[in-house]
Amino acid sequence: MALDISRIQAICFDIDGTLGDSDDQWVEMIYHRITFLKGWFGEERLHQLARWIVMEIESPGNLLYNFLDRLHLDDEASRLFNFLARTFHSPSPKFKLIPGVDRALHLLARHYPLAIVSARDERATQSFLQQAGLETIFQVVVSAHTCTYTKPFPEPVLWAAENLHIPPSACLMVGDTPVDIHAGKKAGAQTVGVLCGFGTEKELLRAGADLILQTTSALPEILLRET
Repeated sequence: MALDISRIQAICFDIDGTLGDSDDQWVEMIYHRITFLKGWFGEERLHQLARWIVMEIESPGNLLYNFLDRLHLDDEASRLFNFLARTFHSPSPKFKLIPGVDRALHLLARHYPLAIVSARDERATQSFLQQAGLETIFQVVVSAHTCTYTKPFPEPVLWAAENLHIPPSACLMVGDTPVDIHAGKKAGAQTVGVLCGFGTEKELLRAGADLILQTTSALPEILLRET
């Protein structure tokens, strides 16, 4: 798999783990829930335990989707993830950008129209953009409520492409989990997996990512090297 940069006319971004440093937020939230164990573990080991809990919770979700996908139960898996995203996803009280993402987005926006394709609900999506000062940088914003189904269905990416007035094959979907990659691939877009969120390199490659990057902030170096 290789990224064909010449095809790319627009870039779609997931939020959690791709633009926002939500994994650390979840770690801190769980840490504060288990502080009563500090006497047994100590502060440093308790933080390690909180991070392990977050990663172990996320991994079974990705594993379940990949398992159902291999059994050709794509629609059932998509409906399950759609239900979970709508039912359990709630906005965080404070958002933090992944280091270097703000600069990367402003660099990319000079060359490509940008879109948000998120499984957050509309209120949480707009809250993130406002708090991060990114309301004006994205020409299209797709939340969990924009289409009938959210990721890993392809509809959000297809909707973004239609409203950017380009074919889906000219889009690049950037995300940190197999759910993002599956949504992009099913829409006919190219995909980039990033390791600054919840997904692992093995999971993202198995999902079909055309390129894996350590962090979203490295994207301009790849896409703008010849400009």
